Amino acid sequence: MGSRKCGGCLSGLLIPLALWSIIVNILLYFPNGQTSYASSNKLTNYVWYFEGICFSGVMMLIVAAVLLVLENDNNCKCCQSENCSKTYMTLLSMIFSSLGIAFSGYCLVISALGLVQGPYCRTLDGWEYAFEGTAGRFLTDSSIWIQCLEPAHVVEWNIILFSILIALSGLQVIVCLIRVVTQLSKILCGNYSVIIQFG
Repeated sequence: MGSRKCGGCLSGLLIPLALWSIIVNILLYFPNGQTSYASSNKLTNYVWYFEGICFSGVMMLIVAAVLLVLENDNNCKCCQSENCSKTYMTLLSMIFSSLGIAFSGYCLVISALGLVQGPYCRTLDGWEYAFEGTAGRFLTDSSIWIQCLEPAHVVEWNIILFSILIALSGLQVIVCLIRVVTQLSKILCGNYSVIIQFG
């Protein structure tokens, strides 16, 4: 019973993480609070992968909802044996938790790539990725950020928001990984004989 409540808490934690991912990703479309750069497609290309909106956001909300339903004591039985039903519910929970790892992992990787690449901005040479060739070294050297003339404060904007997305998706990965390990231990330690019987 305690592990079920714990699992429900972990699944519930995915919901605010997903909602914040959507909000943060949307903010990336409006550097310095301006809409003109999104309409003229003057944003870093990694913003258009919808990592926070779709994968770490909407898809994770679906995963969280399914996991919460599976944690419910009143869910319907899938076979005659109660032990069998619990096993299949545990298997489903593990599958959706694994999907959660894939979705949030995608967001984590894309956000990290966007962070290292740096913003698309106007320099003295025109619109370009001013820090693309620095392999992320610009992140620790704020003196070169002035190369980006427009949008204003776009370097800080990208660093902060991509870092938040990395943190949010990283937490999602951890939560889903804990759930996979928990469910796997239930199958191997608690219901292993059922798997053998129906395998």
